Amino acid sequence: MSRYRGPRFKKIRRLGALPGLTSKRPTVGSELRNQSRSSKRSQYRIRLEEKQKLRFHYGLTERQLLKYVRIAGKAKGSTGQVLLQLLEMRLDNILFRLGMASTIPQARQLVNHRHVLVNGRIVDIPSYRCKPQDIITAKDEQKSITLIQNSIESAPREELPNHLSLNPFQYKGLALGYVNQIIDSKWVGLKINELLVVEYYSRQT
Repeated sequence: MSRYRGPRFKKIRRLGALPGLTSKRPTVGSELRNQSRSSKRSQYRIRLEEKQKLRFHYGLTERQLLKYVRIAGKAKGSTGQVLLQLLEMRLDNILFRLGMASTIPQARQLVNHRHVLVNGRIVDIPSYRCKPQDIITAKDEQKSITLIQNSIESAPREELPNHLSLNPFQYKGLALGYVNQIIDSKWVGLKINELLVVEYYSRQT
């Protein structure tokens, strides 16, 4: 199944806020309708919707998400927690969290078009897994700098997760993003029950 490119507001009306997909939020009326339908949903439907939240928020294909679940299942620790850590440490998501892009699709486009450096080298793979001590900057070209600085200046002033830090104009006017540590799951910023996602995929892994 390919990556979703349809109407974004349609998804947040059904699943709730998906900040990685769009900055729009569902209206109060649609949230109330979702709550009223919650008692009528089957256990399979509940698990499916939790999986869809994760998939659409991070902009993954079905195959990609299943691959991450399988990797998390082989790692030490809670599969659900490891899964969230793997997704949060993707380069496109890190750019989004730092405010260098307004959404994850926009961050993916920046990476694909080679506007982003990790530790001084161009990385054009959105799924690149960042590590503690990584330094993320715009490429030292005016177009790249302008795109990322515009995003930073227009981003909402929200507290950064503990695993990230941002120095907007530290070096030659470039924004420097730092990965300090592996993410604590409380900073995911998405109302998600990751255990239900793992249970959804349990028959496929």
